[in-house]
Formats: sequence, structure tokens, C-alpha cells
Amino acid sequence: MIDFGYSLNKDRQIDFDNNDRKIARFVKKHEPSFSVCIACGTCTATCSAGQFTDFNFRKLMIMIHRGENQKVREEINKCMLCGKCFLACPRNVNTRNVILNIKKAVDLN
Repeated sequence: MIDFGYSLNKDRQIDFDNNDRKIARFVKKHEPSFSVCIACGTCTATCSAGQFTDFNFRKLMIMIHRGENQKVREEINKCMLCGKCFLACPRNVNTRNVILNIKKAVDLN
């Protein structure tokens, strides 16, 4: 075999059909404003925890919608529940309640 100096990257596709969306369904059931989020990033821009850690609320919301629950479990405890994101949200998503419901859903699974 000839070595051309490159290799194939690992497949990075997200298999939405096999991902578990239990957390997303739980949060939607208990916090209706969760569905209103447009992932604008205002929450992440104002996040106090994001200044000290690599916490990113916007990324967390995307992972929940995708059903990437293992990554959600790793990220959820970085939030300090300060509420700045709730005050800044242009869609009035109750982000504190979303975080609390995510924590409950993670504990249930």
C-alpha cells in the first residue's frame, strides 16, 4: 500500500433515529417555553458560568434537541443558576426552569 500522507477521518454524523430524546420530551412537558428557543446565543453571551468554565447554554440546548444525553450529563452541573440568561432571553425562555428540569430528567434516567 502506498502512503499518500493522509488518512480518513472518523465518521461524525449524528444518528438522530437512534439518539434518545427522553430528556427533551421531559423538559418540553414541564417547561413549555423550552420549545420557543431559537438558539440565538444571548443566554451564552451573558452567562457567568461561561466566563469561568466552558459551559455553553446554547450548545446544551442543541445537544438536548439532538438527543445527545451523555454529553448533557457531563455539561449540566456547570451551570450556577444565576439567572442572567433568563433576564437576557429575547423569547422569554425560562432557562432556570429548563436547567432544573434537565437535572431532574438526568436523575430519572
